[in-house]
Amino acid sequence: MLDSKTIAVVKSTIPLLVAAGPELTKHFYQRLFRHHPELKDTFNLAHQHKGDQPVALFNAVAAYASNIDNLGALAGAVEKIAQKHTGFLITPEQYDVVGFHLLETLKELGGEAVTEEVLEAWGKAYGVLAQIFINREAQIYNDAAAATGGWRGTRQFQISAKTEESALITSFELTPVDGQAVVAYHAGQYLSLKLEHPTLENIEIRQYSLSDASNGQHYRISVKREANGIASNLLHDHYQVGDEVALIPPAGDFFLKSDDAAPVTLISAGVGLTPMLSMLNQRLPQAPHNTVWLHACDNGAVHAFAADIKRKQAQYPDFAAYHWYREPQTDDVQSEQYDFAGTMKLAEVADQLTISGDFYLCGPLAFMSDLKAQLLQLGVAEANIHYEVFGPHKGL
Repeated sequence: MLDSKTIAVVKSTIPLLVAAGPELTKHFYQRLFRHHPELKDTFNLAHQHKGDQPVALFNAVAAYASNIDNLGALAGAVEKIAQKHTGFLITPEQYDVVGFHLLETLKELGGEAVTEEVLEAWGKAYGVLAQIFINREAQIYNDAAAATGGWRGTRQFQISAKTEESALITSFELTPVDGQAVVAYHAGQYLSLKLEHPTLENIEIRQYSLSDASNGQHYRISVKREANGIASNLLHDHYQVGDEVALIPPAGDFFLKSDDAAPVTLISAGVGLTPMLSMLNQRLPQAPHNTVWLHACDNGAVHAFAADIKRKQAQYPDFAAYHWYREPQTDDVQSEQYDFAGTMKLAEVADQLTISGDFYLCGPLAFMSDLKAQLLQLGVAEANIHYEVFGPHKGL
């Protein structure tokens, strides 16, 4: 535990952190990669280039400083980050490296305000936080390795099926090369792929939501082709049935926590439907009457799994599903694949929603922010709204 003096000194640096803003963590990453270029094989450099990761780290550092005397308030954030870290195979030794460069960054950017007392306090504070992460991540690694079908590190899988789901989204079925069972996962969690390919400058680790219910035999991910996505374009264009890929065990803190008796509404936009499909496929056999599916996309060409949802509606008459097309095309009007034109408005299906139930959201940040506001306006409790952000976490 931290002593009162250390806590006071760290909290006194909050104005300094706020003044520096994300430039602080941007400088940190530049320094880190300059001294340890091998870490480019661990971090998602696309998030660095877009600025998402520096902002996420700055928010985490600021939150830690603000709550250093009440670490319980950070439990949810710690769990989310620890789950992400295991998907990148973060090791205890890397915490030492990160800690050193964080302190050096404070010295370089803080000027005279960063005294030896400040550095000592932040060194202690970082050490406590690092140990919390190291302990939790060790538990996650150990649990994954000890479970039936589990493993630690990477395991080779073969692409056993590749299916085009829409103009942008392709599914990959992944079967273990050793023919053994695969560890079960919670519906909504993601899988980490460690990609090594001659076309890549660095090893790329990417996390994709599992898009089917757990079956103990193989996994399925459904990947959207991003315009400038190094990994997504590689998977779409170069990886074929029969090719192998290294996988890291499933992880993630966003998953279906509601029991079958609880009403659940699954809300998604675009490729955000992938974790929702996993939840849907787990729930439907037991609770079709308590499950509502709401999905939004641009038009029929990019509407993935449309036929699959139609089959489920036919199989489970009590299962309610509604779709919004932002800009329906001529062919869409005759397809009967969508219910509403324009952006998703919950008022159009309010009579189908159980306000006291749980609501799971996934999609672009602006979409989820809007839907959260709509849910709150309908009277849904904030504690019943659960969401997943692809990439570094952001609040709604």
